[in-house]
Amino acid sequence: MNSLRALVTGGSRGIGRAIAQQLAARSCRVAVHYRDNHTAAEATLASLAGQGHIALAADIGCEADAERLWNESVGALGGIDILVNNAGVFAPHPPLTTDLTAWQDSWRRTLSTNLMGPATLSYLAARAMAGRELFEPRFGRGRIVNVSSRGAFRGEPKSPAYGASKAGLNALSQSLAKALAPQAVYVYCLAPGWVETDMAADHLTGPDGEAILADHPLGRVATVEEIARTAAFCALDAPAAMTGCIVDINGASYLRT
Repeated sequence: MNSLRALVTGGSRGIGRAIAQQLAARSCRVAVHYRDNHTAAEATLASLAGQGHIALAADIGCEADAERLWNESVGALGGIDILVNNAGVFAPHPPLTTDLTAWQDSWRRTLSTNLMGPATLSYLAARAMAGRELFEPRFGRGRIVNVSSRGAFRGEPKSPAYGASKAGLNALSQSLAKALAPQAVYVYCLAPGWVETDMAADHLTGPDGEAILADHPLGRVATVEEIARTAAFCALDAPAAMTGCIVDINGASYLRT
């Protein structure tokens, strides 16, 4: 397969960085999105195999910024073949201990970043991908990979907006999969549980760490490499017949029927 071009949101740290690294290792040119941590973005760029990668700053919770990010990515790489919607925010706002103003602010910020941002980028990707020549029969015209969460299924009592945003992302993924399959644009969704990132470290090593691990039959949480390898598989290798799937990657800590 010829060199593909990928946009990875939230690509400067954690899961996003690992996904960018996996795609670069498979000869993709990667646009690494970050919000404001330029140092982390530059470190990610330095870690990527190959040449031609770029880092772009944007607040995808702002619709105009999300559109600008897409346009700048397309301009810099000459097009986007793979969109990975990984960026997200998590802000605790328990309903019984959060005042109304903070509650509403949490919902606005969470939904704008976790759902509206991916919706805007997915719309722009779909329009661009569906209208072009078939890249390669088994790959299709383009692919969208969304990073959701097991919280979409089990609920998030301390951060209900997060759970709702990820449930919406699941529905967006499946709706787009149906709409875009005739145009050979394929959509996949990952639903991780706890992942061993620097952002999760305080929870995993703190007072709740023992209880978190007790929920995991593996005796550990997922690694960023496990999530990233699965994302790369969906972005590059997954069969077309998997479009619309939601892949659970939570170590059997939450099983849905």
